[in-house]
Amino acid sequence: MAALTDQDRQRVTNGLMRYWSQLIEQVSGVTKSDVRAAVNAADTWADDNQAAYNTALPVTFRNNATTPQKSLTLAAVVLMRYNPELLKDIFGNLD
Repeated sequence: MAALTDQDRQRVTNGLMRYWSQLIEQVSGVTKSDVRAAVNAADTWADDNQAAYNTALPVTFRNNATTPQKSLTLAAVVLMRYNPELLKDIFGNLD
């Protein structure tokens, strides 16, 4: 999967800024430019490490799942670790 376009990176940055502005625990001492740099770094990391992630997956899943399914799996694991309520909002339920 290709890295995000500049426009998509900006959309993620804007979404994060909106999301965090609604929370009581905002990210302090971080500017919009800092968030954009973090989005850029995360996207670059994902692009640079996609082969390692794919190799780490069980063979049956790796060979049969689509790229979007593999991506959602990683995103779900990360969200469950750090923000299960947001994952619940996405999935509707965590049972």
